[in-house]
Amino acid sequence: MVLLFLHGAGGYDADRTLADAIAAELGQPVEYPRLPEDDMSVEHQTRFVRAALDAVGPDDAVVAHSFGATMLLRILAERERSAPRRVTLLAMPDWSPEGWDVADYAFAGPEPAQVISLHHCRDDEVVEFAHLALNARRIPHAALHEHDSGGHQFVGLAPEIARDVSGTTHR
Repeated sequence: MVLLFLHGAGGYDADRTLADAIAAELGQPVEYPRLPEDDMSVEHQTRFVRAALDAVGPDDAVVAHSFGATMLLRILAERERSAPRRVTLLAMPDWSPEGWDVADYAFAGPEPAQVISLHHCRDDEVVEFAHLALNARRIPHAALHEHDSGGHQFVGLAPEIARDVSGTTHR
């Protein structure tokens, strides 16, 4: 198994600590591609995410954080990919009018076929906790994981996230 970690917008350096900590907990290497910061369009971003997914097998772990989770979800909804079987989305913003209201990024479905876990911290200082419930409405089969603390970077939560990624705590 390999861990593919997709960072958030402009978060290549900031998210690296979390990616490395989850990989260490899993005892697996991490693939950590740098997503572009020069063009934030869906078309441009998803081109890089698709390239990263091309190397992922069905049993590999895919974790995406914040904006990276948004882009991954868009690709998985296209249903053109069977791999990976499961994904973990961390602190994913909701871009609908109820959330951040950015139509270009809003998820309209369909719900992906993968097993999906959504994690969010109540003390997230970037993407407010209410986004978890908004995303849960759009992805009703997702397992929800609420964390009291850890902020946007899930500080101290790598062991718990790794257990979910490995499937040992999935509900």
